[in-house]
Amino acid sequence: MKIGLIGLNQTGKTTLFNLLTGREDGAAPGKGSANTGTGLVPDERIDFLSELYQPKKTTYAKIDLTDVAGFSVAGESRNSGAAKFLNDVRPCEALAHVLRAFESDAVAHDLDTIDPARDLEAVETEMLFADLELVEKRIDRIKNGKKITKENADELALLERCFAWLEKGNAMREMALTGQEKTAVSSYAFLTEKPRMAVVNLDENQWKAGAWPNQQAFRALCTQLGIPMLELCVEMELEISRLPEEDKQMFMEDMGIGQPGIDVLARGVYGLLGLISFLTAGEDEVRAWTIENGTVARAAAGKIHSDIERGFIRAEVVKFDDIKELGSMAKVKEKGLFRLEGKEYVVADGDVVHFRFNV
Repeated sequence: MKIGLIGLNQTGKTTLFNLLTGREDGAAPGKGSANTGTGLVPDERIDFLSELYQPKKTTYAKIDLTDVAGFSVAGESRNSGAAKFLNDVRPCEALAHVLRAFESDAVAHDLDTIDPARDLEAVETEMLFADLELVEKRIDRIKNGKKITKENADELALLERCFAWLEKGNAMREMALTGQEKTAVSSYAFLTEKPRMAVVNLDENQWKAGAWPNQQAFRALCTQLGIPMLELCVEMELEISRLPEEDKQMFMEDMGIGQPGIDVLARGVYGLLGLISFLTAGEDEVRAWTIENGTVARAAAGKIHSDIERGFIRAEVVKFDDIKELGSMAKVKEKGLFRLEGKEYVVADGDVVHFRFNV
């Protein structure tokens, strides 16, 4: 999973990036560059199984994060900043819009006022224009070529439909395309096709009050655009992450934080991309494996190793909740809650799986 943290200047993107990756350098991405890092996905199920099995190694699921350089929507720097921003966004699989709600006299907003809905629309508009420009350039290239092959003609017809769709202000994710057509345009990596979510960055007072500027208008816009949203107080979360472990839970309870920001964001990303985790557990390693929801057992085995997929025999499956409730694999087997499943079994979130195979 490669998730891009995007937004305008001075939204707290880099602070969120540092929180999620455990980085302490605090450096914002420079012009034309982006910070990259990895965040571990906290998982209480992995914690429990590690305590139970005492493995040599514990491996959590990971999210690859890109802190994309912000850009201004005002002034002379707009065009060059937007171009660099868009180039860094294109390789990302999904996007998290970081939007400023926090008030600060020390950090000026480019547009002087705090309005997350306006800022979200500004970023969405930039991506729509970028897709339009990309399609227009490709159409011109085909039309101006020395020879238009049948493949070129088919591509041209599809791209002209895409252009007409985008020109009306529609996102590519909403366009009805056949499977073959989706494959044909996949190489363009359209920005408006990428799944995205909104992360509203609050200050401590807003977090406590549960209210912030233009809150209702923003929620209405997210509903209209079909964008899931979450609220974080990023600066406070970062301060909590630096506390000794014994103090973190107490401080979170005092501030009314149910779960750390990385937990909340990870759940949002998993939902956005239709992902789940299955687990493997033993004395050597306890590990979470990320797969698409709906993956069958044989394909899930391939996430571990291609040999296991190729030589798949059976999947030994136990529900994590059963292990947690009964306290051991032996008791789960005694209760008859241990199952053998075939290659077409659809793996569920939280399944603890051991694959039998022979190669």
